[in-house]
Amino acid sequence: MSTPAKAVTKKEKKKPIPVKTSLNSPYTIQWCPLERENKHLILKTLQVKLSAVGLQKQRVNRVREWGSKRRSRKKASKPTEDQKPTESVQTPSKPTEPCWSNPSVRKQLAIGINEVTKGLERNELSLVLVCNSVKPAHMTFHLIPLSKTRSVPACQVPSLSDTLAVQLGLKCVLALGFKRGSEVFEDVVRTITPVVPPLNVSWIPTNSQKKAEKKQSDTVRGQKRKIEDISEEANDSSPVDLQPLKVKKIIPNPKKIRKPKKGAK
Repeated sequence: MSTPAKAVTKKEKKKPIPVKTSLNSPYTIQWCPLERENKHLILKTLQVKLSAVGLQKQRVNRVREWGSKRRSRKKASKPTEDQKPTESVQTPSKPTEPCWSNPSVRKQLAIGINEVTKGLERNELSLVLVCNSVKPAHMTFHLIPLSKTRSVPACQVPSLSDTLAVQLGLKCVLALGFKRGSEVFEDVVRTITPVVPPLNVSWIPTNSQKKAEKKQSDTVRGQKRKIEDISEEANDSSPVDLQPLKVKKIIPNPKKIRKPKKGAK
């Protein structure tokens, strides 16, 4: 006699959905709006300066010859009588670095979000301009506290990429930084700096900017500050209203359809 199949009595335990816990900042960081007149002034100043300098990235058309390596290997392995050992095929040299019309002027600029971020971290920039067409917008929010702590004027300029990308020969210019001590763009920084609106960072007091500039000047001159002076400045600084961090739970791929496991036959 055939024995009946055993029914599955134990219920399969459902796997819990993985959740990642992260700390989210309670403060909202945003760029201060720029006036329309100041926007036209900044764009016009940059256009005039870049056209006078003549900085532009030159495109190099690289033509790849298919099968050229195999043919050269075959000819080298099996030389014929007609070939001469002195003959050599001249191949065009491939440039390893992007070709700029004026490399010395290019070194005085930081183009792109990555270069501007590195320049601010190393305290090498004197002015930062950001385009408002960055998507997603939070890709440039980290530049606000970096510029505030380094006492670097920074602002968001509308249509910055559309105006300068074609002139520089690039696809887009999402961020532009001017390095300290640049002789070529010294007049540009001097013209744009008074027009830049101040940055508002909630956890940094406003009166600490002058003290940061003083500290920076002292470090540049090589003067050693006493511990007593630093402690007095810390006591004089205005209190900051701190807020608790927000705990945020992130579910990776919440719309994923999980198929139930098939029962044992």
